[in-house]
Amino acid sequence: MLEAFQNIFKIPELKKRVLFSLAMLAVYRVGCHIPTPGIDSQALAHFFKQAQGTLLGLFDMFSGGALEKLTVFALGIMPYISSSIIFSC
Repeated sequence: MLEAFQNIFKIPELKKRVLFSLAMLAVYRVGCHIPTPGIDSQALAHFFKQAQGTLLGLFDMFSGGALEKLTVFALGIMPYISSSIIFSC
């Protein structure tokens, strides 16, 4: 099995794809630590402490805690869609 992992870096296209996937994973993990500007983090932490054990707490668990911190990547695609609608007018 170790030989199979060593063969990944011998095939140029596969090496390129694996490195790209690792780079995108690193970008995502960094983006999950950048807080959204203008959000009171103490009030948000208090809100999530109250919502513990609810559906919102479950959703936060599946997002890896990014929703509790309200990071930039926890916003999803909605800011892009909203800005596209605003600029199209």
